[in-house]
Amino acid sequence: MEIKKIMNPVDGSEHSRRATIYACELARLVNAEIVLLHCHRKFPVILAEPYFQDAVNQIIRDSENLITPFVKIIQDHGVGFETRILEGSAGRMIPEAARIEKADIIVMGSRGCTNLEGLFLGSVAHKVLQRGSCPVLVVR
Repeated sequence: MEIKKIMNPVDGSEHSRRATIYACELARLVNAEIVLLHCHRKFPVILAEPYFQDAVNQIIRDSENLITPFVKIIQDHGVGFETRILEGSAGRMIPEAARIEKADIIVMGSRGCTNLEGLFLGSVAHKVLQRGSCPVLVVR
């Protein structure tokens, strides 16, 4: 099996930071590139202009601010990467993005920003493990 593309979904948590470092180390070992992915909440559908556009702009700004430290980690490791920011449920979007990007492996944190979901494994990681079409490496 050859690993050329690593999907690394992040949500700003410490677990996703550790997963990004792990993804970078793996990428350097196998000469792979990383697809850094963040899934944000859905855009509001009940707001009228100009509030709708203000809400969309804020969500995009928040997403870009969230991935900035992860971009720095990857750049500091000297690994090639691309970023993707998608709208929707992470548990649904991560496996779909991995298929579209033809990722060879998904490297993600075991838990996200909230520790209330899931007992031993975060609910997003659990969904990705169930729905993913490639191997998933879950980092604690």
